[in-house]
Amino acid sequence: MAFDYKKEYKEFYMPKNKPGIIEIPEMNYIAVTGKGNPNDENGEYKDSIGLLYGIAFTIKMSHKGTHKIDGYFEYVVPPLEGFWWQDDMKDGINYSNKEALHFISLIRLPDFVKKEDFNWAIQEATKKKKQDFSKVHFLTYNEGVCVQCMHIGSYDNEPATVNLMHEYMKENGYDLDITDTRYHHEIYLSDPRRCDVSKLKTVIRHPIKKI
Repeated sequence: MAFDYKKEYKEFYMPKNKPGIIEIPEMNYIAVTGKGNPNDENGEYKDSIGLLYGIAFTIKMSHKGTHKIDGYFEYVVPPLEGFWWQDDMKDGINYSNKEALHFISLIRLPDFVKKEDFNWAIQEATKKKKQDFSKVHFLTYNEGVCVQCMHIGSYDNEPATVNLMHEYMKENGYDLDITDTRYHHEIYLSDPRRCDVSKLKTVIRHPIKKI
């Protein structure tokens, strides 16, 4: 068996499909920053995903059998995530203007993977895959207090779930706190290439602050 972050940290990856308040600790990520419509087949976002997984699996295979996580020698690569924002954004994403989206594509790193391990993986993947991984960077991020919810269905229908989240946070004494360092956050639990759009599962998370 392998350590699976989705199963071991259900509070972060498998919330209920109703809003809740949660505090997210500091985590390390493989990250790629870019801009543009995520649906563009030749866009920066699609390229970022290939870069992330290239490094994620290089790290995974290099540590097989050398580190334990709660007794397991292997781990499942955590799900793809994304921080999203637009210029002058205050209340959340404007879904009708996807060309203006900025993003940081992310895959969480195991805690035992340090910056030097990441640097080695960049060099190793570049050499073996003969590909440019210079856009990939090591990101340490402390997300803090957030409201989150499981969204089921099309990404384009996310505003309904976001509205429920914002209503819930206000009922519980919080304000939205999206800034230039705190982002609209999505965690993709389904592969849209293999899953019916009506069954897609996406964790949506927004930063908040106490009123």
